[in-house]
Amino acid sequence: MGNNCVGNCKSSNTDNVVVVQGSPIRNHERQWSDRGRVPANNRSTLQSMARVGSRVFKQTSLDADIEAAGTSHSQNGDIFDNGNKQQQQVKRATLTEHKASTYEHVHEMVQESIDSIHQTSKAKAGRVGLTNLGNTCFMNSSLQCLSNTIPLSDYVLGYDYRSEINHDNFLGTQGQLVSSYAELIKHLWLGSKSSYNPSSFKNILSKFAPQFEGYEQQDSQELLAYLLDGIHEDLNRVKKKPYIEEKDCDGTNDEGDAITSWSNYLQRNQSIIVDMFQGQLRSTITCRNQQCKQQSNGTDGCGHINVKFDPFMYLSLPISDNCNTLDDCLDLYCEEELLVGDEQWYCPKCKTHVDATKKIDLFMLPPILIIHLKRFKVSSYGGNRSKITKSIQYPLNDWNLSKQKKSSSGIYPLYDCYAISQHHGSVGYGHYTAHAKNRFDGMWYNFNDSIVNGPVVNPRSEGLGSGSSAYCLFYNRVERVDSEKKTVIRRQSISRPELWPHLQREKVTEWKSVRVNDYVWKDDGDDDDNEEKVQMGLGRVTE
Repeated sequence: MGNNCVGNCKSSNTDNVVVVQGSPIRNHERQWSDRGRVPANNRSTLQSMARVGSRVFKQTSLDADIEAAGTSHSQNGDIFDNGNKQQQQVKRATLTEHKASTYEHVHEMVQESIDSIHQTSKAKAGRVGLTNLGNTCFMNSSLQCLSNTIPLSDYVLGYDYRSEINHDNFLGTQGQLVSSYAELIKHLWLGSKSSYNPSSFKNILSKFAPQFEGYEQQDSQELLAYLLDGIHEDLNRVKKKPYIEEKDCDGTNDEGDAITSWSNYLQRNQSIIVDMFQGQLRSTITCRNQQCKQQSNGTDGCGHINVKFDPFMYLSLPISDNCNTLDDCLDLYCEEELLVGDEQWYCPKCKTHVDATKKIDLFMLPPILIIHLKRFKVSSYGGNRSKITKSIQYPLNDWNLSKQKKSSSGIYPLYDCYAISQHHGSVGYGHYTAHAKNRFDGMWYNFNDSIVNGPVVNPRSEGLGSGSSAYCLFYNRVERVDSEKKTVIRRQSISRPELWPHLQREKVTEWKSVRVNDYVWKDDGDDDDNEEKVQMGLGRVTE
């Protein structure tokens, strides 16, 4: 166990409790950097970080205990003042252990720890460039956007993520990818140099993703998609995935069916990536069989409807000549399409392949929303790639998606943009950069490989908010918590349905399920990978 503490950390032998910024953590539930003591000449670059887990301590019944501890009687009956020392001992004795529902305790610890490292100036924190290793600007752009995704950086800097590595998941890298990413983030936020060489990360990436070997120009969104998926598989808290057969839905109970689908998904997938980035789409396919009698509404088909709810990690939006804003692209994405010819759909009622309509809707949105604008297209003749240079306007603040989100439950979908991966030039002669907001001053900075410029005084004058270079957009969902704007990440698990996005509403008790053959869950108090699932029917969900 290391003994270097970053930030406002205090340790005491009493009751085996370590207090980290007011949040005590038991010694056996946390670990320090496994690299051991940092050499004196490198401490400014590689600082050990206290890692906290999914359990926190809450104070209970302190007032009466502290007041009682203020005075007491000696053996001979004399009254004396115990002072602060005994009050602190009582305070420690009355701390109780709880499962953390969010990662807010991690955010607070990391925030103050970075403060303590950069006491005189935070000029380097998060404003460190990445060396171009030879056409690796695509990678640098995505990494800078993810680095400024503060909840994810807090997680790898301050959370005991190593305890969540799934070493048995053949879809992952046994923790190599997430550990390499965490090391890179440590240099970007805790280092003292103006730029960092990401060759170690690149080597690990290429080891498991041969498509990124060498030094040819690649796609920043493809890198982003692989990295997030790889981190998810490395940190998937589900050790044994049960077989689950998805049931077809008919559109009569969308709210309940969406919850059931999410619970099924969580039985196989639980990670910080799910907590942060994953939402839910509703896919509706309607039979349009022209051989059937015309419906009363004048449409063809037997009337059969098939509805499915699918998770998503980012939205890839098309661009047409009529698209001028991000909302236009989103409307085009959600536009109903006709399935004919080779794309006909098999209707279980008609027992044959038929013409059909398909519509995608946003049903539940995640705390962190990534938008990918599909600027690159491949021609059907010859397979040549070209770039769509259409200028698209996108909001930097207060992007309201309440009209596009079809579920009546969940957090109000209001988003602020905090990072942008940009592509300049053509397909063959392009270059990637990034813009991102810094966590401390809230200002935009430009990341061009090893060079970081800023702050940007007027984002609009820098072309932010519109243009043909915006490729991947990163948005934080903002919530009002104690009159403060925050992005809250709720830890998703089977045993805590009250934390599911569908049940985040003002009056949770008003929701009832009409299904009788789904799941309810008993919280047995154990960790996420030991949760009991009781197949008793999904009843009333209470606060």
